[in-house]
Amino acid sequence: MSAKSTIMIFVTIGSLIGSYLPVLFGVSAFSFTSVFLGAIGGIIGIIVGYKLSNNF
Repeated sequence: MSAKSTIMIFVTIGSLIGSYLPVLFGVSAFSFTSVFLGAIGGIIGIIVGYKLSNNF
């Protein structure tokens, strides 16, 4: 698997988890908090995907 594919998979997973996290605490899925945490999750996904793609 290429580095680009690995990073994109982790960005998708990170943003989905970040967007869904506020729902677990009773906040709406369409709130600013959900959008903000989705962006943070995407950034974390980029970092994790980049580090994993360089190691393998």
